[in-house]
Amino acid sequence: MGATGARRAAGLAFSAGALVVLLSGCSVGRTFRGFGWPEHGVTEQAHQMYDLWIGSVIAALAVGVFVWGLIFWCVVRYRKRGEELPAQVRYNLPIEALYTVVPFLIIAVLFYYTAVTETFVTKVDTHTRPDVQVEVVAFKWNWQFNYVDERGADGPISTVGSSDVVPVLVVPTHERIRFLLNSRDVIHSFWVPEMLFKRDVIPGVTNQFEVTVDREGAYVGRCAELCGAYHSMMNFEVRAVTQEQYRQFVELRKQDPNATTTDALKQVVGGDGLADTTSPFESKPDTGAAR
Repeated sequence: MGATGARRAAGLAFSAGALVVLLSGCSVGRTFRGFGWPEHGVTEQAHQMYDLWIGSVIAALAVGVFVWGLIFWCVVRYRKRGEELPAQVRYNLPIEALYTVVPFLIIAVLFYYTAVTETFVTKVDTHTRPDVQVEVVAFKWNWQFNYVDERGADGPISTVGSSDVVPVLVVPTHERIRFLLNSRDVIHSFWVPEMLFKRDVIPGVTNQFEVTVDREGAYVGRCAELCGAYHSMMNFEVRAVTQEQYRQFVELRKQDPNATTTDALKQVVGGDGLADTTSPFESKPDTGAAR
């Protein structure tokens, strides 16, 4: 490949890089249904991860198109035209510099945006108190949610799942929520698909993370770590309500020590007060009493 070919290849590389920059900030991902990534994240952190995924896929496609274009161009340009052996070239400094520098730049850009997004997603502001703190206690094979700052007559109000009732975690929208994760027995994993995030729940270790839910709704939660015979049945639900509804829910739980989450939800949002996104399985292990 001569100097003209090297300049042409460099031009293609520059065009591909410009395409990545231009498309990374647009909504192309939504046009192609998220390129396999869930589109409907419900937290600020989920939106950041979605944008990172779309930008990474666009960058990969741009690099792929560039490489495929070079392959087909070489196939056509240097196809066999006779029995005479073409001139052999051992070294081409511009091309060698190109395929050394360009991959480094691509990796550096992806690393930067990954580090920025990861820092934002995993950030826990220890200098200020969150609006809501929830202690998540996992056990074989269910969940307990303790509202750390909302104390009733018998201590923090809580919700405990059972084999007959899927636990519902009620949280407000547009407020900073801190989750404190603990396990009573083995390693579990707290996963809500719409948050595009999961965090392991480890015995003897308190993991934590913070999110801000920006959309009301009911979102199924699951254990994402194989933890035993009934791992697949270890579901819960996050019910995101308005800030006013959340305060009403908390006050109802505080005023009546015998009121369950189901009872309070019936009064605050209506319906039967049970989980909407999942239900108990037919095979029911003994997982503790319901509240």
